[in-house]
Amino acid sequence: RGKRCYKRCFAVHCRGRRARKDDKENRKVSFAMKVVAVNGSARRDGNTDILIKRMFSKMLDAGIETESVELCENTIYPCFACGGRENCVNTKDIFCSVLEKMKHADGIILASPVYSANVSASMQALLERAAVVCDLNPGMLTHKVGASVAAARRGGALNAIDAMNHFFLNHEMYVVGSTYWNMGYGQMPGDVLKDEEALSNMDNLADNMIWILNKIKKENEE
Repeated sequence: RGKRCYKRCFAVHCRGRRARKDDKENRKVSFAMKVVAVNGSARRDGNTDILIKRMFSKMLDAGIETESVELCENTIYPCFACGGRENCVNTKDIFCSVLEKMKHADGIILASPVYSANVSASMQALLERAAVVCDLNPGMLTHKVGASVAAARRGGALNAIDAMNHFFLNHEMYVVGSTYWNMGYGQMPGDVLKDEEALSNMDNLADNMIWILNKIKKENEE
């Protein structure tokens, strides 16, 4: 009988150890990080996309999941002042699905070409509608990590970056910077590849974003 009791106790102990091990593995999975980039360009595979992919290559090497959301060929309507509620009531475009991806991401990259010395119309509509929903649902994006990127032919890039960074700051996010403003110059698709300073800056911006994400992950796991 003593041997049977010992075997039962040993089996319970082993199951407990396996359960704790499984819980630990589940926690590791639950803290796997993801960064979502929203590309506000009206052009697919343009300079804005190149800058995003430059950052993503670093993040993938660091084991961070990435996803790019293209606003080109997808209309985002202006805010209709619906009141926000838990989400925007306008479901005739992709806004709600984009915001849902932002809600579940650990990091968010907002990237836009420069039109009329500011962000694109699609990016502006996204920021305005997301701001209303976030204002009426405090904490929706709190403590996420954000980075802004702009692609410009010549001027207006800093205005675009400010507009996107202000969205992050107004919703309690951590804003990542680099050694210079997060912008790249080029007129035709692919021209930004000639801007060596921009490419180096994207690498550094990605490294800084990875560093902060890892710090937050470590804090959450403790």
